[in-house]
Amino acid sequence: MRATTAIVIGRNEGERLVACLASLVEQDVEIVYVDSGSSDSSVEAARTAGALVIELDDSLPFTAARARQAGFDALAETEDLPEFVQFVDGDCIVAEGWIATGEAALQADPKLGLVTGWRAELYPERSVYNALCDFEWHRPAGDITVCGGDMLVRSAAFVAAGGFDATVIAGEDEEFCLRVGKAGWTLRRLPEEMTRHDAAMLEFSQWWQRAVRGGHAYAQVGWMHPPYALREQARAVVYGALFPALATWGLLSNRWAFVTVLMIYTASYIRTKNGLVTAGLPYWEAWRHARLITLSKVPNILGMGMFHWRRLMGRSMRIIEYK
Repeated sequence: MRATTAIVIGRNEGERLVACLASLVEQDVEIVYVDSGSSDSSVEAARTAGALVIELDDSLPFTAARARQAGFDALAETEDLPEFVQFVDGDCIVAEGWIATGEAALQADPKLGLVTGWRAELYPERSVYNALCDFEWHRPAGDITVCGGDMLVRSAAFVAAGGFDATVIAGEDEEFCLRVGKAGWTLRRLPEEMTRHDAAMLEFSQWWQRAVRGGHAYAQVGWMHPPYALREQARAVVYGALFPALATWGLLSNRWAFVTVLMIYTASYIRTKNGLVTAGLPYWEAWRHARLITLSKVPNILGMGMFHWRRLMGRSMRIIEYK
């Protein structure tokens, strides 16, 4: 049995995918590439890199969860399931030595279901949105409850948890992690560089869509695993819906209500900025990040509303793309 196979998912990632595949080939890892309807040369690039290519049928909604599960199912059909599976998005480069480091950690602790590491943005200087992603990726090492989609998973833990749920269009990685934990496995973030990510967010509209997607994730995963993300949902309701509604009423009927809401938002912004400075960000960077974090509650509530509307109407959960 081989130790690790990588499952790479992507759609129109172009040169980012080429770099991702190369980073895995250099670490002598077998690759399964799952493509979600690319119109560029992604499939050809994956085959050139020696990957087993799975092209998803476009008659069903594309989701990252569906793609990851399809990759694992393809491995299972070979009747030579690897001990570990490295899941990675096609816009990420896997850091040199990460596979060996992750394997060693899993082999040393049979209770570990998965390990992840640190992700960094390749080009944080290109936009405030990329820089905010880079800050968001930095999380403390140690035992964790959830992590992002880049993870090295023990195949036995994957099977025990039931794999990915294709109906989860955002936060599918967190939803999967919660089930891994409920199945009795430990999850851990190692203090090691794992991937370098290219968010490629250069426009405000991209950031907005990503925040809408985040709100959808809070609502859907929280609905499936209460009380997960309850605090994030409550903040979105208060700062993304109730206070804006009160401000609108105040602007039309009661100026003191409007001024009060404005003061509350200002206090929230200052508190967020100070927290970022305490976390180690330079003042100027904390200032610009705090603006986006404060504003994010509005697209978050839109995403939450989208999930519950789809749920109540019996509509399928379709992916929210931001690039």
